[in-house]
Amino acid sequence: MAEFTYIAMDGEGKQKRGNIVAETETLALEMLSSEDLYPIKLKKANILTREMEISIGKAVSSRDLSVFCRQFASMLSAGVTLMEALDMLAAQTENKSLVKALKNVRKSIMKGETLSSAMRKENKVFPELMINMVVAGENAGKLQITFQRMAIHFEKTAKTEGMIKKASIYPIIVTIVAIIVTVVMLMVAIPKFMNTFESMEMDMPKITLFVVGMSDFLIAHWMVIAGIIVAVVAACKWYGSTEAGKLKKGQIAISLPLLGDLNIKTISSLTARSMGTLLYSGMTLVEAIDIMAKTVGNELFRKALLEAEEDVKQGVEFSTSLKRTNLYPHMVCHMIGIGEETGDMDEMLDKLANYYDEEVEQTTQTVMAALEPMIILVMAALVGLLVAAVMAPMIQMYSQMGSL
Repeated sequence: MAEFTYIAMDGEGKQKRGNIVAETETLALEMLSSEDLYPIKLKKANILTREMEISIGKAVSSRDLSVFCRQFASMLSAGVTLMEALDMLAAQTENKSLVKALKNVRKSIMKGETLSSAMRKENKVFPELMINMVVAGENAGKLQITFQRMAIHFEKTAKTEGMIKKASIYPIIVTIVAIIVTVVMLMVAIPKFMNTFESMEMDMPKITLFVVGMSDFLIAHWMVIAGIIVAVVAACKWYGSTEAGKLKKGQIAISLPLLGDLNIKTISSLTARSMGTLLYSGMTLVEAIDIMAKTVGNELFRKALLEAEEDVKQGVEFSTSLKRTNLYPHMVCHMIGIGEETGDMDEMLDKLANYYDEEVEQTTQTVMAALEPMIILVMAALVGLLVAAVMAPMIQMYSQMGSL
């Protein structure tokens, strides 16, 4: 499988850019056409244009799952049996965790289990959403279509994840470099440089005394400071695992300047796409909401979806229940309301997901445009402080020599 980067026009004449995974360029063109995109430019992705494939905390990335679903659907449509397809996929898949899971799934099926029950035993690899979709596909006799739908779902999820991770790498690296440079300057460079002025018995400028004081404190208590940092991180991790901590973390995630709006739009995109996929597979609205609550990733939204699930069971419209939470944007509630009125909920959710995919992309670019100068200014302030502390006594010494 190869990765291609493309520029295409959609049905409304808007230009779209992205990456797509396919065996050949011809298949990539066919996949774009199936999504109502008209390619303008298509070429193999290189190291600069390739999407990020980071699966922190997950055994298998969304891109791995999208490729697996695409290949599985192709094999089933070609008449390959389920067991043969699993054998072929295990032989050609690169991700070791996925290979192991596929072999275990094959063994379970040989013992008489269904594909969905075998996949549920490997729930560290196959997400809850995927397993439930396979259940629905088996019940409806639409397993091939189900995997085709999941391939599109995971492809778009991978694109969104990759875009956000790619955007976050720059500020993370710059922040780490800034911390390392500051610590090295305070613990190594400043003490050595200041030794030169100790024998001159001159009054040091206040800024130099301030930085030297920071340096002395850091050198004398670095073990205590390191211990405090470790303790704070451990305490935050523990608190984050509690019910109150999860709620607080969810609240902070949507309240942060710049990033809060991005998090809300990302969750809106995930909710719309996942629920649209589940409803398309034949699940009821209550079942789709329940599964979405387990996979949304933010405790505030999880609670809101569980409350909405109870409301729907009582006959309340889903859009009305979501409005009460004041968490999802008005656009989400409005579009879902239209879907409820027309009876095309899954189609409306797909349109909503596509809309928020674009919003996430634009918001990510806006956030990065704002963060980059802020990070540069903070680094400039830190470096400027250290340089001023070093240069101030030299300037003072030269001015005293000139006045003699």
